[in-house]
Amino acid sequence: MDQFRHEKKTEKVNYEAHITRMDRGVVVAIGGGESHIGTLILAEPRPSLTGDGSMSATSSVLNRIGHLDEGPLRKNAEMLAARLNQPVVVTGGIHLETIEKDTINEVFNDCKIFFEEILQILGD
Repeated sequence: MDQFRHEKKTEKVNYEAHITRMDRGVVVAIGGGESHIGTLILAEPRPSLTGDGSMSATSSVLNRIGHLDEGPLRKNAEMLAARLNQPVVVTGGIHLETIEKDTINEVFNDCKIFFEEILQILGD
């Protein structure tokens, strides 16, 4: 197994991920703000339903009560699974004590960029 650590600091959130590449799969533990386990996502690659030969992913999610971490993490877990053509587990959470709608949008965008960087680390 290969292990990596990736960090990204933004104006409002410091993100950190610990990434483990296994022989057949990837595990990403991610935290931002006050790190915690708010969600666990298992994304499984599959052929796209469009029939164009591209890859997509299906995911199963376990959320802790009252946690909304699935929002910024699920699509990114599915993206990794589809692009790597391997099962991917993403777990963790992003917590800010006070958060406004604009900040929520920033977190979603930050996570998209952060996961693209993780994909580069893993060597898409």
